[in-house]
Amino acid sequence: MINELKDPRKTFGEAVIEAAGSNQNIVILSADSSSGSGLGDFPKKFPDRHFEFGIMEQGVVGFASGLATTGKIPVFAAIAPFVTARPFEMFRNDLGYMNQNVKIVGRCASLTYDQLGSTHHSIDDVAIIRTIPGVTILNPGDPVTIRKAVHAMIKHVGPCYMKIGAPAMPVLYEEDVDFILGKGIIIKDGRDVALIGTGTVLSKAVAAARLLEESGISVRLIDIHTIKPLDRDLILSAAREIGKIVTVEEHFIAGGLGSAIAEICIQECPVKMKMIGIGDHYASNGPYEELLAKYGLQPDQIKETVIKFLKNK
Repeated sequence: MINELKDPRKTFGEAVIEAAGSNQNIVILSADSSSGSGLGDFPKKFPDRHFEFGIMEQGVVGFASGLATTGKIPVFAAIAPFVTARPFEMFRNDLGYMNQNVKIVGRCASLTYDQLGSTHHSIDDVAIIRTIPGVTILNPGDPVTIRKAVHAMIKHVGPCYMKIGAPAMPVLYEEDVDFILGKGIIIKDGRDVALIGTGTVLSKAVAAARLLEESGISVRLIDIHTIKPLDRDLILSAAREIGKIVTVEEHFIAGGLGSAIAEICIQECPVKMKMIGIGDHYASNGPYEELLAKYGLQPDQIKETVIKFLKNK
């Protein structure tokens, strides 16, 4: 149901279990992380396909690579910075360089491990993982697309990184929404500005677009759920047809979705852009919604930023 709040981790876990029911090659690897990742029921249903390692993420990534060489499809889900930043060398060499069919999932991503501060924030994961050739990066923004992203990730052959948050998030799409890996979704068409959101703050961009429309500004609202590979055609069409792009992400401005979009546009269709995200400083800790407000990621703040951008202020 649209606007119903759902736990993204529970949704993710249900989707993995659903996929595993029809694909016996799916195995779960845990670094003391299954219950927190929504996968607590997996070992009950498939005890021979669940492997617990304890807190040794670097080793788990290497083991996952080995399993993939046997035809298994390993899914390794844990706290986002501990599956990206901590084992980066193993991710790059064992999974990326070897092109192994492993699915890495960072949960409690972005700022959603709000109270634990910078060591547990994952606002650099897209920046570092997208430097690894051949890795697909998924950042779905509602429970419906989380479920669809899991199934798309499992069907895709090759290394993937998917990030999900922790707080309950609203359903934004009907169940029959067309989800295609590498293709964005135009939620609403418009002519004055292209507002492009992703992941945990997609719902904030949706609400901001509504506020902008009420102010007389026509918004083309785009969901980029696949950050790598980017939907080049969709981005360039927005650049050519509108000429003004604002990106919204719960990530460092450096190296994130906005940077990836700018890299495409500067080469083929230079366009005015504004990137809303976290600047060149460590993020604070505190209640999640307050953290979003601190970094200008609440709907009314996004609205005001867009208006100033359109007025060239």
